[in-house]
Amino acid sequence: MAEEKKNVAPSKNINAVKKETKKLGFFKRIGKWFREMKSELAKVMWPTKKTVVNNTLVALVVMAFSAVVLWGFDKAATALIKAITTLAG
Repeated sequence: MAEEKKNVAPSKNINAVKKETKKLGFFKRIGKWFREMKSELAKVMWPTKKTVVNNTLVALVVMAFSAVVLWGFDKAATALIKAITTLAG
């Protein structure tokens, strides 16, 4: 015979300890925030000077190339509009 599946709700942890959510004072919260920020900043892998310089140069080159391409498209569009207005007018 076919076995029937019973819908059993997952049991809750009866022994779980409730954490008291006492609101800290304003200055204690600020102090806690700075302590947590300091611990998180300690975990950050900061880039070396060489990496920062390399990434900056790559970004500047890409921006310069993009500016030249946009300038070229602008000049081409301007020439096209002038040609159309000359022919039509």
